[in-house]
Amino acid sequence: MIELIRIEVAGDRTLDLTFSDGATGRWSADAVIARDTVLTRPLRNPEYFARAFMEAGALAWPNGLEFSGNALHAKLAEAGALSRKAA
Repeated sequence: MIELIRIEVAGDRTLDLTFSDGATGRWSADAVIARDTVLTRPLRNPEYFARAFMEAGALAWPNGLEFSGNALHAKLAEAGALSRKAA
């Protein structure tokens, strides 16, 4: 199972993610925010969005919203948005 090992805020609605398999990618929360749910509405606020943290290899926010590292990896891979550093 692939987990997140590092997150870094890259913008008001984007994060740079590093995964346990060495892949990296920039994830945009725009599609998630567009769902307009009780859990996703706070992400509209850049200060709240920046409170993202890792919990057990997943991306999380204080309100309980979580995305597994595996799901984020798959979504970025599907979009062709993952890269790997040359060894």
